[in-house]
Order: sequence, then C-alpha cells, then structure tokens
Amino acid sequence: MNRKIFYFSLLSVAVASCGTVNNKQAVGDFEYAEQKEATALKIPAGLAKPKQVNTYFVTDEINHEGPIGADVDVRAPSLVLPIAASTRTENTTSTSKVWFDQVLENEDLKGFITKALESQLATDNIELKQTDEAGLVFESDWYNKEVETGTWPFKSIAISESIRYRYTLESKSHGRSVSLVVELLDYLKTDQIGGSKRIDIIDQQRAEMNMLNEIIAQVDFQYRLKQQENRLLRANQTFVSLGENVSGEAAYIVEIDVDLLWSNLPLFFEDHGFSITDLNETTKIYYVDYIKPEASFWNSIWGDSLPVVELPNGKYQFQVEKVADKSSVTLYDEEGSALPEATLEKIFDVMEAGLSFKDVF
Repeated sequence: MNRKIFYFSLLSVAVASCGTVNNKQAVGDFEYAEQKEATALKIPAGLAKPKQVNTYFVTDEINHEGPIGADVDVRAPSLVLPIAASTRTENTTSTSKVWFDQVLENEDLKGFITKALESQLATDNIELKQTDEAGLVFESDWYNKEVETGTWPFKSIAISESIRYRYTLESKSHGRSVSLVVELLDYLKTDQIGGSKRIDIIDQQRAEMNMLNEIIAQVDFQYRLKQQENRLLRANQTFVSLGENVSGEAAYIVEIDVDLLWSNLPLFFEDHGFSITDLNETTKIYYVDYIKPEASFWNSIWGDSLPVVELPNGKYQFQVEKVADKSSVTLYDEEGSALPEATLEKIFDVMEAGLSFKDVF
C-alpha cells in the first residue's frame, strides 16, 4: 500500500474518532448502574441483632424514571447571565427569564428591549415576527445548524437541527421594569437514525438560556452604544455662552441646573488659581482671591498645566443665578462692579471649558 495513502487513512480514522466523542457522557465504566441492593442480613432465631448504622445507606428504589449510567448528562448546568446594567433573574422557576430595570431615563424601556431583540435576530439573519397586538409576544424563524462529516469532496450532513423560539415581554404598571422570557417553540432534528421533534429537557433549557444570554448581551451592547453617543454629544455640545443675568449685566449663561452649578464651582476655583474666602449660600455668591497660577517646569514637560484665566490678581465675586431653565455666572470685582462683556469675552475660552464640567457630569 502507498505510504501516503496509509497515513491519510490513519488520519481519517483519528478525525472520525474525535468526532464521535460525546461530551454529555461521563468517561469510564458504569458497572455501578448494574449493581443490586444487598439483601438484608438474616439473624438466626435466638441471636441478638447487631447494631446497624444507616448514615450512608443508599436504596435502589430511586431514579427508575430518570437516566442511569451512560445516559446521565454530566454537563454543567446552564445559567442566565444578567451582565447588562440593572438586570436580575428569577430563581423561583426553571424558566429562562430575566428582568430589566430602567437605566436610561429618556428611553422607553420596553421599546429599548424590543429593539435589542430585533437587533440580535437581525445579526443572526433570522426573521422576527410579532404575534400579538400589544407588541409583547414575538416568534423567531428557524435557526438551523448542521454538522458535517467526512472530508472534501466526500462530505455529508450527519446531523441537522432546527429551532424556533418564542419571546414574551411583561411590563410592570409603572413601566420601569420589563421581563423577557425565552421559550423553545418548535424543534426538529434529523440524523442517520431519522427525524425527531422531541428534545431532551436539559438540551431545551440550555438552548433557551443560551438564546436569552445572547439577548442580554445585545441589551448591554446597546447600552454601551447609547453611553458613547451621549458622551460624544456632550463633548461636542456648547454648555457656556455669553449673555446677561436677570439684572441685564454681562454674564456667562451655563446650561446646568443652578444648584448643581453652585455646588461644583469650587472644582473650577481649585483648578484655576481661585481660593474661596467667603460665601453667601442664600444669594449664591462666592468671594474669592485670585492669584494667576505659574506653570512649573515639570508641568510644561508632562502637559499637566491648565489654561490660565487672564485676569489681574485680586479679589472677585462669582454670583450664580437662575435664568429660565439655565444658570448665569456673573463676575464682579472687589468693588462689586460687574466685569464688562469685553473682559468676559477675552477669557471666554478658559471659562467655557472650566464651567462646562464635562469631566464631572
């Protein structure tokens, strides 16, 4: 026989052997499954019965309906993995079910979960159909999986499996919690033995949980996309502009709630050479001393120096006021005179970056 053909034959046998490994079955013999329960010890008449301890006694009157020996499925149990933000599982039933709680305040939660479900099936190239008027029950088209054997050009399909799922949403009355249940709707398997519409209960649960985990991962992905979108919008949004306060004085108009802006102004002061000497929380005025920061040699090398507010050293006042749904920040000198618009415009670039607090919110 040709040596190359002989080696090829051995390789084919090895590959075929590997393909027949059953990962559901334990490795070893199963003689224990054939063992019979020992008969009870018979004590002759007139003799005392010895002491008997039943701590480790196992009766054979168990598991007559379930799998035994090689039929036992030894795979680790599947679990629902609530990896998306504010998700939780119900441990009271074996149903593949997860609860999603509100994360994005400006998004309808049920609509967001539905879009994630549609996105996941679109990624899988599977059609999704709504089967009720309320938009709470959906069914998938067939998921098809085939296992081939042999090598080209002698390949053949050894096993073909097809599965359809039902997806059921349930929304709490307040709309801030939505559950999703995944159920295996139809199953079809074809192999060398023939066709079957029955699936092992463990395989069914694993398939349902795997599908549910795929959708949870898709929800998590959609959350991350939304967060990235919000960060980009915030990075490109103008939060500060020149305008007037309620008294008609030149001021910075900031698109942040007045209380939030008031509480975060000390962060701006700390970074830009202002030190607070006094404050009036009722009128929301900070009294500060300003000393222009001097960039150190090392800061210039490492790029850690912050932009400098081009104002003369001295005492200033920062007053925060509510203007419609925004806030105004008015700068006063030591005498209580508002700084002119020309001065505010000169230092606008530094003030705009500082008062936006983009790294805080």
